[in-house]
Amino acid sequence: MIELKDLTKVYRTETIETTALNSINLHIPEGCFFAIKGPSGCGKTTLLNILGLMDRPSRGELLLLGKNIAGFKEKELSRLRRQTIGFLFQKFNLIASLTVFENVELPLLYQKLPVATRKTKVEAMLGQLGLEPRAGHFPHQLSGGQQQRVALARCVINDPRLILADEPTGNLDSGNGEEVMRLLSDLHRDGRTIVMVTHDDRYAAFAEKVIEMKDGGFAAE
Repeated sequence: MIELKDLTKVYRTETIETTALNSINLHIPEGCFFAIKGPSGCGKTTLLNILGLMDRPSRGELLLLGKNIAGFKEKELSRLRRQTIGFLFQKFNLIASLTVFENVELPLLYQKLPVATRKTKVEAMLGQLGLEPRAGHFPHQLSGGQQQRVALARCVINDPRLILADEPTGNLDSGNGEEVMRLLSDLHRDGRTIVMVTHDDRYAAFAEKVIEMKDGGFAAE
């Protein structure tokens, strides 16, 4: 599903050049649950941003579903991202002024689906994650675990083939962290490809394959 070939990312300012990713090669097959570990500043989030088509490499190739995205325009990247990728973040990133229902519905609005279709899909997703009683609540009325479940519902409402999770348990206690990992494991069993950044060995153990990053590359290299 994902192929990285000699991928490098360099950030430049007027006075300094920083190599965040250094000629990395990686293959992630479809349906794999992949965990990336490593210390702060090693390049994990930069790598996830590139996999999510939110940033471009300085050199090298990224192939997603067999497509080399190097020549894609921003509009094409946005369409591919919207159709293929779901994002789950440490900080939930829910919109405070929207209800649980409206937060989960948001990705469907960009697809211009009929109101009845959106309602059916959102209600089914909330039911699947045990959030139906919270549909009319706002994010500040929810616990951290509930907010992350809402974020997960929003992440998968478009049925993405790839889920990118950046420290999804980072703001949760151990009980809620375990629950989120069980939900991700269920999605993996349903056929989703998951790439997760984590610093916690307990949660990395849920993955099929774990790699460790160090200084912009993989520690095993």
